[in-house]
Amino acid sequence: MDCYCGNTKPYEACCEIFHKNGGKTETAEQLMRSRYSAFVLANGDYLMLTHHASTRPVKEKKAIVKWAKSVQWIKLEVLETSFGQASDTEGTVTFNAYFFEQGKVDVIHEKSAFVKTSNVWKYLGLSN
Repeated sequence: MDCYCGNTKPYEACCEIFHKNGGKTETAEQLMRSRYSAFVLANGDYLMLTHHASTRPVKEKKAIVKWAKSVQWIKLEVLETSFGQASDTEGTVTFNAYFFEQGKVDVIHEKSAFVKTSNVWKYLGLSN
């Protein structure tokens, strides 16, 4: 079975590696994909760990996990990646995350900002 993030590798050879190593990805897109898989699995600890401390919604963790469990995740589409490579310190990833909720398909369309500090990528929030 392909990984939840849409890559053709199995989860164990893809996002699970980052879920086990504390989110140490090479690129911003890898982190974004691993965060999508964490939403599918309702892995709130990983979502908090990989969210930059300056914007981390710690008080909302339980609500985020509850919501992630309440929807049926369909697929992730990465539309565009700007910077966010191993040699960069910031980058953006634009994506669509499709899910099924209350009888209908919905989509989260987001341009996410990522920053790399101490050689570790973190999700910062929505990009302008």
